[in-house]
Amino acid sequence: MSKRFFGTDGVRGVANQEPITAETVLKLGKAVAKIVDQSVAKNCRRILIGRDTRLSGHMLEMALAAGICSMGTDVVLVGDMPTPAVAFLTTDMMCDAGAVISASHNPFEDNGIKFFDNRGLKLDDEQELAIESLLASETIGQTLSNKTHLGQVLKLEDALGRYLVFLKNSLPRGASGLKGLKIVVDCANGAGFKAAPKVFQELGAEVISLSTHPDGKNINLDCGSLHPERMSKVVLENGASFGVALDGDSDRSIFADEKGNVVDGDQIMGMVAVDMFERGLLKRDTLVATVMSNVGLEISMKNRGILVVRTQVGDRNVVEKMLTDGYNFGGEQSGHLVFFDHSTTGDGILSALQVGSIMKRTSKPLSELTGWIKKFPQILRNLPISCKKNFEEVPMVRNVIRDCQRRLGESGRILVRYSGTQPLCRVMVEGEDLELVQNIVEEVSDALVRSM
Repeated sequence: MSKRFFGTDGVRGVANQEPITAETVLKLGKAVAKIVDQSVAKNCRRILIGRDTRLSGHMLEMALAAGICSMGTDVVLVGDMPTPAVAFLTTDMMCDAGAVISASHNPFEDNGIKFFDNRGLKLDDEQELAIESLLASETIGQTLSNKTHLGQVLKLEDALGRYLVFLKNSLPRGASGLKGLKIVVDCANGAGFKAAPKVFQELGAEVISLSTHPDGKNINLDCGSLHPERMSKVVLENGASFGVALDGDSDRSIFADEKGNVVDGDQIMGMVAVDMFERGLLKRDTLVATVMSNVGLEISMKNRGILVVRTQVGDRNVVEKMLTDGYNFGGEQSGHLVFFDHSTTGDGILSALQVGSIMKRTSKPLSELTGWIKKFPQILRNLPISCKKNFEEVPMVRNVIRDCQRRLGESGRILVRYSGTQPLCRVMVEGEDLELVQNIVEEVSDALVRSM
């Protein structure tokens, strides 16, 4: 059975259009509650719900909660809360599942829902297919709990405080916090607008906060991890130690060093992996990355005695690899970093705390800690699409990609894939020769536009 609703990171689409309507989300709540009911052997079941700051968040929160309660399962609401906070709180409150209403880095018109199991892990394919099967059935809409066993809606008043304590506990014991650091924090007018500035301040840092006034429509708007330019400029203007830009649900982070240079997820992964390796904390001396990470990262890690293993795109895939093979650190070039000793999913705020902690312990600036990591020229282009075809079944596209890969040789890569969250085809090309990389991006993109 193929998935109709779930993509690479939950269910996502335009708010108030299928499948992100109140009616469908209510049914989704029923389906998730049904799955929990079948897997949990106890009378009292609870599902925790958080959301980001989008205009449609309240509407979908109420619909999801209503569907869950109609099945006799309680709901715990935590309000505006980062995705990684929802994962943590799900386990901290011993809930049976968690849900976060967010479309991450997408514009405010979009929204979606991601689900976590009782371990704080994103649902696997089997669980998502089970929910899809229930949604496709004609009976889920009429399935209701007995009138004497309706679920209740509870509000967790100290949710933010619990998450802040969790974040602080991720730092090494005996560390002096972040005193002496000046940090620029761009919260993307998203779910981290309360937690991020507060935790840095409480740990002693001087904080310059940006994009902390969400109005429901300005989430990710010319700010945050997709637009780090302003953050970088403010770092330079204020002589800050570093800057960090979060996305709408705070599960990813992009940095700027003290010189205002943007530092992506690959460079931060390399810095952290080496630090953990040198302290004997990097399990199996291995960093888990995705197919999107720059080949230069792999070469730089090899030179330091660290192995890089790759997964498909998505921090869920990174986490699954860690679980299967016993690794404890990895992430994505886009800024999803998973510190598996502390968290079960990408956490932009936690990542920034670890970066600040390394800077404090080594007394080195971020530019020095990341500048040695070699990066090959890499270009990523997003092409709007109306349908998804198998590239191997389109002769023009297939032949152009094969010819271009031959010209790149073994030191370069071409990766063409569909976005799992937006109607886009992503073309990534990297190699040692920038001019050749640019030409190949144009050729592959042109073949796709003409053939798709």
